[in-house]
Amino acid sequence: MKLIVRAGAVIKSGPERGLIDDYISRASSLARNLGISAIEEQQIDLRAKKTRKDQSLAIIGETKPGQITVYMDERGKALTSRQMAQQIARWRDDGHSECVFLIGPPDGFDRESMPCHALMWQLGKPVWPHKLLRVMLCEQIYRAFSILAGTPYHRD
Repeated sequence: MKLIVRAGAVIKSGPERGLIDDYISRASSLARNLGISAIEEQQIDLRAKKTRKDQSLAIIGETKPGQITVYMDERGKALTSRQMAQQIARWRDDGHSECVFLIGPPDGFDRESMPCHALMWQLGKPVWPHKLLRVMLCEQIYRAFSILAGTPYHRD
């Protein structure tokens, strides 16, 4: 299974870029032994997209067969790190080819552009800046991989 973090806006430099790259690198070092073929970030340039619907559609992209799509949304389900790890492992074990985590445009996803039974997760009740949410999601993916690998990174 391939894991993708796809987000609106491009982060070229700065502290967030360094953290995102670091967590993706750490997760990648654990991925192969966990049956995860790759983890990558996809940045979608939204500057030419003028409406929330156009921005949403650009981020959502085409859904592939066997793909799991998780919309990061303030109304989504909050999972513990262990629950997130277990869910990723379940999707991997069920033979899904990709798991794509979507971080929406600045004003959130256009609801009409989302499937009616979209899978939505959140990383806590506060509304987070998109750059920070991207860092936090990459860290949680690394934490999930660490849990699955049995490393001491996550402590209960």
